[in-house]
Amino acid sequence: MNMRTTFWLLALTFISRSTLAVEQDAWLYDFAAQTQAQAQNHNIPGYAFVLVRKGQPAKLVTYGKTERKGQKIDRNTVFRLASVSKTFAGVLMAKMVEQSLLDWKTPLLEIVPEYGFNRLEPNPITLGHLMSQSSGFIPNAYDNLIEADYSLKRVLGQLAKLEPLCEPGKCYTYQNALFGVLEDYFVNQKSSYSDVLAKQIIQPLKMPHASTGRASLEQSKSWAKPHIAITRKKWRKTSVQEEYYRYGPAAGVNASIEDMTIWIRAMLGEYPQVVPSSVIETVTSPQIKTKRELRRRDWRKFLKDAHYGMGWRIYDFKGNKLNYHGGWVQGYRADVAFAPDQNVGFAMLMNAESNLINSFTAKFWEAFFKHHNATQSAQIAKQVGK
Repeated sequence: MNMRTTFWLLALTFISRSTLAVEQDAWLYDFAAQTQAQAQNHNIPGYAFVLVRKGQPAKLVTYGKTERKGQKIDRNTVFRLASVSKTFAGVLMAKMVEQSLLDWKTPLLEIVPEYGFNRLEPNPITLGHLMSQSSGFIPNAYDNLIEADYSLKRVLGQLAKLEPLCEPGKCYTYQNALFGVLEDYFVNQKSSYSDVLAKQIIQPLKMPHASTGRASLEQSKSWAKPHIAITRKKWRKTSVQEEYYRYGPAAGVNASIEDMTIWIRAMLGEYPQVVPSSVIETVTSPQIKTKRELRRRDWRKFLKDAHYGMGWRIYDFKGNKLNYHGGWVQGYRADVAFAPDQNVGFAMLMNAESNLINSFTAKFWEAFFKHHNATQSAQIAKQVGK
């Protein structure tokens, strides 16, 4: 069997406890069972998650349907990634910097001159500040204008007039609208962000379903419909919202769990010709401290430190490095993370705006590291006893 073969588990009932136990993954069975039980208790429409070990078959679980009377969610079902899209943007920008097409130190004023972005000398807002979420602007600046359906140019024009709360590069201030700078930059280059992302990342990685934009999502053969909460345990299908798709680098990518499996493999170094190790190192190197993350519900008991890199968050998860990003847009949630020292990654996609995903992902890594550390200790004890 090809080691890259993905074990596709259409539903949790197909997981064999004995098989996982033999493969020393009984802990994964328990996690999957608990996850499904909670999802059923909260009537979550559907989700998919995957465990990826470098160079080994992926373990994939799907649950539920694309909508109440829709198709079963499978490995090819496409979801919105929301802000997990920023991990793609970070890698793309790092590649373009290595190709000398861009520079982290280039001021936004030079990238999109028409808006007159921050002219502070000697420290203007740069591409590096944009990607590391350290522009200094008030957090989530003008997200309300995005949601009010203002044009991208109008939103960027308003952003350019803002005075930073702190000097660029000195404080963490998470943004979405500011990523519109990259959309405009590629248009000025007689191209588009979507085209460049496809040519530099999606196509070379041979991601079968990944795309950008609402039209591409809705043209997918199988795609998960968005659901919003009516009550704590009741969900209603809603329409796909267009607004954040206009800010592709921030929230415009669509993908299936099969695509996310490939993405994790790329971040684990399995596709160095597309995502070189130097790029991985760049995007997952801490740039700015994110103290607020240390108080994050469901995660705070595990996190010792937290930073933002270039489109990725970097956590100290009880002494283990964990590179992570989450996504949330109307009707969808998404998480992706990988532990580089253990060569393991995890992704979860959900077609409901449920905060359960925070608990699911934190519990996955708690269970994984507990199992991994116990296995390592047992192996050491066995060697010592020889």
